Order: sequence, then structure tokens, then C-alpha cells
Amino acid sequence: MTEKRHSANSTIESVSVRDNVPAALYFVGAGGIGMTNLERYYLGKGSKVGGYDRTPSDLTQQMEKEGAALIYEDNPDLIPEEFRNPEQTLVVYTPAVPSDNHILTYFRQGGFTLLKRAALLGQVTRHSEAICVAGSHGKTTTSSMVANILRESEIGCNAFLGGILRNTGSNLVLTPGSGISVIEADEYDRSFHHLSPQIAIVTSTDPDHLDIYGNEENYLDSFAHFTSLIRQGGTLILHTGLKLHPRTQPGVKIETYSANDGGDWHAEDIRYGEGSLSFTLTGPYGLRIEEIRLGVPVEINIDNAVAAAAAALTAGATAEDVRHGLSTFKGARRRFETWLDGTGGTPVLIDDYAHSPNEVKASIASIRKLYPGRELTVIFQPHLYTRTRDFATEFASALSDADRVIMPEIYPAREEPIEGVDSHLILNQVQSAKKIYCERKDLLKLIKNTNFEILMTLGAADIDRLLPEIKHILEQKESKKG
Repeated sequence: MTEKRHSANSTIESVSVRDNVPAALYFVGAGGIGMTNLERYYLGKGSKVGGYDRTPSDLTQQMEKEGAALIYEDNPDLIPEEFRNPEQTLVVYTPAVPSDNHILTYFRQGGFTLLKRAALLGQVTRHSEAICVAGSHGKTTTSSMVANILRESEIGCNAFLGGILRNTGSNLVLTPGSGISVIEADEYDRSFHHLSPQIAIVTSTDPDHLDIYGNEENYLDSFAHFTSLIRQGGTLILHTGLKLHPRTQPGVKIETYSANDGGDWHAEDIRYGEGSLSFTLTGPYGLRIEEIRLGVPVEINIDNAVAAAAAALTAGATAEDVRHGLSTFKGARRRFETWLDGTGGTPVLIDDYAHSPNEVKASIASIRKLYPGRELTVIFQPHLYTRTRDFATEFASALSDADRVIMPEIYPAREEPIEGVDSHLILNQVQSAKKIYCERKDLLKLIKNTNFEILMTLGAADIDRLLPEIKHILEQKESKKG
């Protein structure tokens, strides 16, 4: 049985709804960062929320505390009774869930309405003035910045983020009565084709997810289709220099931006101080906003801040809203997140989600700018066999900018191994750096026996789960010195 189809402007058919809100929702793949913000949203709307995920995590445990009924065994018998009525329950799933999942099969065979997570998010955008942020990298930080500017202003917003906003401790921002939504627009599996933006940002189009798209041409075409979804009278804010050829509808305004390489929106007078970064924002029609200070003062955030400011101002924010929202922005977790700042004699410990070659290169460049002359060690955990296969040379080139590279095995996520593809495919090509292969299970032991000035963990895999222990080891080593 296939999922029931829904027109772009319809409410959810065959499910009891009130004000476009289902009575109950069951999320299959409930622990994903993009699923939990929808779970929180509908819990806040008064719906019953349940779900299944393969493994418990800090995030799923938090969702249970907030009222979600979650299970961790692929057994339909464990589904609570309140989610067994097809007329009351909407089933939401992600493409990461295998098609032979027993719980998903139960719902398919039981006459339930099934909707991809992206399609449900698309319905949210159709009932709001949506600001959608797309890009192969930069979209989590940029959408989080937009959300922080607007939530601190009189406008407010409802934001569905792909990371935990450290200002709020959540991946969801809610402002009762606000008609604006901020959406991180994910290109994986063409998910962002379900959205209906009023304002869209495209931060980057470096090829990724070639297991889905096959080649760069198809990848770029997918972004071009995303631009065609912007509503008439809307705005596309596009980074300069992209290969993308937009296919916008008549009446959609196209504006460009960059950190300092020109564009309708860009930064001038960029100044670095003792742990601070400020700039002047220049925009269309002679707009200038001086003395914008970044709460997360790293070079790669200038680009993100310019785009976020442009979108927020277009949505009605004031210059002071922008100044305040960017200066108070604490960042998203795993986006250039500082665990140890080097005070008290410990090494600097920073974690970043960078998982494309350009992101890795930009993260290392930002560290070099912040801490010139200090030795940088990077632990990079490759994510996906296909991504490693397709971009091994580019990853090696980016990592060569570090002084020392430590690399564990590939994190497979949803993929099966590919013959001849392993971490050595990258590591063997790394130049001008000390390089070490170390299995993930042995990383903590290696860290205990190694001295660092700056240690940076990079990648989209699960390296972040080791960070509390890594931080503890580095603090303990310093205390023993004393």
C-alpha cells in the first residue's frame, strides 16, 4: 500500500484535524533532530505524540520528559492504543527508516495516512510566512541566527532547526501569534521540494548526497527547483559565486550576499579584537548598519550573519533587532561549539559539524585566524562511504591545513560498506600534517597519551558523543600538572 497523496494546499486527509492539527501523530524515526522539532511543535498544539526510534539518546529522553510516548523496539505490539486509530493518527516518517521496518509496515497495511517528515513541514510553511534556509553547508547556523534575531524582536517566529539552539536548549522556537516560520531546508532526498518559502536563502551548492543525486548536475537542478517554489512577491537571497541558475516565479526578487566579496548584502570594516569580531552590514538602497558584533566570533559566521540579517530585515526586523540578535547568538550545538576555551592552562577544545570539504577547510581557517601560531590537531570522523568515495581527495586537501590529523573508521549511518572505501582513502592523501589512524574505540586512550594546544573534532558522525569524556580527560591532565 502506498502513502495517501495530498495536494499542496489541502489539510491532512483521512485524519481528524482541528485548525490543521491532527489529534495524534506517530513518528517513525522519532529521534532525529528534524523529527523532534515537529514532535515538540505538535505537543505544544495539544496533539498526542508518540514514536519509534532504534536507539535511545539524550534527545529522545528529553522528548519523553516533554510528553512523547516513545519505544525503541521495532515491534508493532508495543504501539500504545491511542495511536492505533487510522482516523485519529497521522504517521510521520523519514527516508532514513528502512522500507521493511515492521512498525512502518503495520501502519501501511492498517490504512493509516503516512506522510514524510518533509511533507508535514511543508504544510507548516503553507500556513505561514516561511523563511527557508537551504545549502550544502551553513544552513543550520544561518537559520538559527534568523530565529534568534526574530525571537528577540517584536515579530517573533516559529523555527524548525536542524540543531539545538544554545540560547534556548531546543531545536524549536515558538512564539504564539507569530505568522513567521523559519525552516532549515534539507536537500537530502529532495526534502526541500515540499516547502513553500516567502523568503529563501541559498548559502552554498557544493555537491553532496551523490548517493541520491548521482551527479553535480542533478544536485544543482534540485536547488533550482527549490527556487521555483518561492511564492510570487517573495525574495531569494543567494550567495555570490554559486553555479546555481535560479528558476524563480515572476515577481520574485533576487538579491545576492557574501561576507566581503561584494553582492547586494555584504560586510565591510571587519575587525577582530580580543575574542571579538565586528563588522558593518551594507545592503540595498544605501542601507548600512554599523558595529554588528557576533556572539560566536569566528570568520565563517560572517557569511551566515550577513544572510541572516538580510532575511530578518526583509521580514520586518529593525537594525537594532539585528544588532541585538547577532550579538546574543550563542550558536547551535555542534556548530563551532567551544568545550574548553584554553583558560586555566587546558588546551582549546572545539567541536564542529563540518562534513564537506569546504566546511572542513573553512573551520580550520577560522581556527587559524582565532589562534595564530598554535598547533592544531583535528580528529575527523568520515561520514558515509559514498561521501568518502566521492570526495576523498578534497577532504585530504582540506585536512592538510591542520598540523596533526587523527582519523577513526568511517561512520556508515544508513549505508552498507563499499569495497575499497575506508578512512585510509582520505588519510593516505593528507599532506603537510602528522597523520594517525585510530579506531574510535581507542580514541580516548590516544588522547590521554597526547599533548594538545588546540584539539578540534570535526564531522557529521557520532564523534560528539565522546566530547564529555574528552573534555574530562583534558581537564584532568591539566589538574595533575598543577
